[in-house]
Amino acid sequence: MSREPSKPRLISRRALALGGGKLALIGVLAGRLYYLQVLEAGRYTMLSDKNRISIRILAPPRGHILDRFGVEMATNAPTYRVEVVAEQAGNVSATLDALAKLIPITDSERRRVMREVRRKHKFVPVVVCDKLSWNEMARIELNTFQLPGVSSAQGLTRTYPFGKTASHLVGYVAAVGENDLTGDDPLLELPDFRVGRNGIEKAYDLELRGVAGTSQLEVNAVGRVVRELARKAGTPGHNVVLGVDMALQDAAERACAAQGSASCVVMDAWTGEVLALVSTPSYDPTAFSAGLSSAEWKDLVTDPQRPLSNKSISGIYAPGSTFKPLMAVAGLEDGVISADTEFFCPGTFHLGDTVFHCWKKGGHGHLSVRRAIKESCDVFFYNLANLLGIDRMAAMARRFGLGETLGIEIPGERAGLIPTTAWKKATTGVSWQRGETISCGIGQSYISVTPLQLCTYAARLVTGVEVRPRLVRPHGVMKAGDPAEKAPAAGFTPLALDRDHIDLVLNGMYGVVNEQGGTAYHARIEDPSMLMGGKTGTAQVHHISAAEREHGHLTGISVPWKYRDHALFIAFAPFDNPRYVCSVVVEHGGLIGGEGGAVAAPIARDVLIEAQKRDPARKTPDRPFMAEVAVAGS
Repeated sequence: MSREPSKPRLISRRALALGGGKLALIGVLAGRLYYLQVLEAGRYTMLSDKNRISIRILAPPRGHILDRFGVEMATNAPTYRVEVVAEQAGNVSATLDALAKLIPITDSERRRVMREVRRKHKFVPVVVCDKLSWNEMARIELNTFQLPGVSSAQGLTRTYPFGKTASHLVGYVAAVGENDLTGDDPLLELPDFRVGRNGIEKAYDLELRGVAGTSQLEVNAVGRVVRELARKAGTPGHNVVLGVDMALQDAAERACAAQGSASCVVMDAWTGEVLALVSTPSYDPTAFSAGLSSAEWKDLVTDPQRPLSNKSISGIYAPGSTFKPLMAVAGLEDGVISADTEFFCPGTFHLGDTVFHCWKKGGHGHLSVRRAIKESCDVFFYNLANLLGIDRMAAMARRFGLGETLGIEIPGERAGLIPTTAWKKATTGVSWQRGETISCGIGQSYISVTPLQLCTYAARLVTGVEVRPRLVRPHGVMKAGDPAEKAPAAGFTPLALDRDHIDLVLNGMYGVVNEQGGTAYHARIEDPSMLMGGKTGTAQVHHISAAEREHGHLTGISVPWKYRDHALFIAFAPFDNPRYVCSVVVEHGGLIGGEGGAVAAPIARDVLIEAQKRDPARKTPDRPFMAEVAVAGS
């Protein structure tokens, strides 16, 4: 049978199958196109824009640090840099030769530029020099027609108008480290960005830093910038206003610098505002912002006077005889002595086979608490310590802020130590000894405090309340017309001490500086409207052996500096209505066997005179500090 009639039907079926397959493919293609162009349109538009648009972070201006009257302690200054674009310059080496006739270019800078030109795209700018002066930048701008591919750019750099003055307080900024790159802030990704590394700069870094801005740039396939599409400025950082009076800070720092390694703290006892916080020697914070060389860093860390250490909050010292007013308050409050109690001082105090010496070899004779403070009799306070015991002494010391951190806003504060019987047992496994109590009675043995604690102790003593120090002003810059007064120590918790006991102790401190026989009579303020009260202290660094005491070894100026006693002084003024309190510590400022107050007390006197003349707690000074600096420098 013939099969010819079935061929047309076979061809028709194949045509239908082929056509159906084509339609299916066209359907799949159409569906894919719909998916890509309609359903996924937003995503691919975003990816396209991401390739076409480059978003760059703009650093905002860092906030300023100001003193209580608005004087700038840390600010920003314009900085200029010169850049070269290789594809525009053509011969980069020749361009650098021409540029070197206008500004200095070192061989290392030239090698770096040529290295970066070879490594980067030809259209990417390469920094030749930064931190140019205005005159250098102007010379380049005037000669740009002879410098193909060269352009100048402006930025901001952190500056400290007072240099080393207040550097421990203000701190410094430095480059971002790997540990800082948490991904939380895009600003940290910028190559030239700086973060706070010490002082207020570190403590308030986030507030000072501000919020980043953005610039949207259109770029081609190889990353060349075509144009800027949009720009959103960042939010500048907040200013931080301190309670410090920069003029008083400068005066205190000059006085301390004359003695080498020293610290000084000045406070408004009514408010707790720190008016000056000094540690000498200091360092230049601008050098840290720019970047220290290895030689500069080595000089700083090997200096025996420790310029990097903020001694005012982290220096730990035995308080010496500055501890005696506190001892007197403890004895009066606990009832172991009264205003009329007398002890006899023959020059020594015996406890078993141990002999404790008074600084006055022949002794003071019979004396009560006021005269014991005035003349700083060791034997009186040996007897008092023996009656009180270490635990009652420690309890009163803590009420005055000793042996604990006070919460000052900058990093680095140390607590020091006020020992107790339980502390020694837990720390050493050995029981407390009575002889240790005797030494603690004059601020020696295990007791250690910071200058900030000493100043706080003085503030609590004159006010009778738990004053707490603070650096940052909650209400900003003082201005003319601000309220002139505030109730003394308003808002602080009372210490619940008998006012008669406090007045007796303060009266003894009056005698220290204003009556002959007082241990700081030579450092008195003679203006009757500015009288101060105070207490000297000499903290032993080297233990004097019996042989040395007998034969006079290790006395006088022949004593090596590191073996000399520390000289301390706490003070308050004006005496009739105390508001300004001060502590001074001069490391190794006293001679073994000598009176440390001869060194520290004059510093406190000069600082308290300046404080009372300026009266920064009550009014705006008649002249701004910058004008005073200009006059002094002329």
